[in-house]
Amino acid sequence: MQVTSGITDSQRTAAKVAALAFPLSFAFIVYANFGMRGGLFVAGNLGETVKRIGAAEMLFRTSIIFDLAYCTGFVVLISALYTVLSPVNRRVALMASVAKLVYLVTALLMAFSLLNIMHLAADPIYGQTLGADRIQGLVRLNRTALWDQYYVGLVFWALSSTLYAWLWLKSKYIPRPLALFGIFSSAWCTFCAVAYLLRPAFASIVNLWAFDVPMVLFLFGLSGWILVKGLREPT
Repeated sequence: MQVTSGITDSQRTAAKVAALAFPLSFAFIVYANFGMRGGLFVAGNLGETVKRIGAAEMLFRTSIIFDLAYCTGFVVLISALYTVLSPVNRRVALMASVAKLVYLVTALLMAFSLLNIMHLAADPIYGQTLGADRIQGLVRLNRTALWDQYYVGLVFWALSSTLYAWLWLKSKYIPRPLALFGIFSSAWCTFCAVAYLLRPAFASIVNLWAFDVPMVLFLFGLSGWILVKGLREPT
């Protein structure tokens, strides 16, 4: 179904909500990862990592609450985007929403992996029954699971972003160059995430940061455009 009439007030309101939901929720996850947990994970030193997490249990728990706030923001984002873009093509909007919900499931699994790490590091009963070497091995296993969960989820996030960007292009609600950048950056992220899961050595060819940064820049650009300019009437 294609757009045949003007933009409704509910679409304009939902667009503003989506434009706020993404940067706000993204701020939660960035601060949780880099501002709160960043100093607790010591590269190449699992013993020190376990020690630091055990000594900062409340900080670690709070960072997981921030992860859940991020997930909540994405639920709001999905609902708002569906309201804005379903009049363009309801089936594609539904597919994009379901794909992003799958990503949210993987984000919640990451929270569970973080809780496992915290219990192993902070609960003395595990140290007494398992020993330091086994504790460190289990922490390594759960941290590896974190990355696996993220990149599996990234496939679905990037796929949903590709579909959303295509809907933005068809709707003409935003400038065509911005929508095209969204399509290409999101499709690129999908390709990179799949290639990395098939062959982790792909990270030596394309830096991991180059997978999703272009797509995230598109999403920030989209949010900024909507907040400043709003939706454009399709011609």
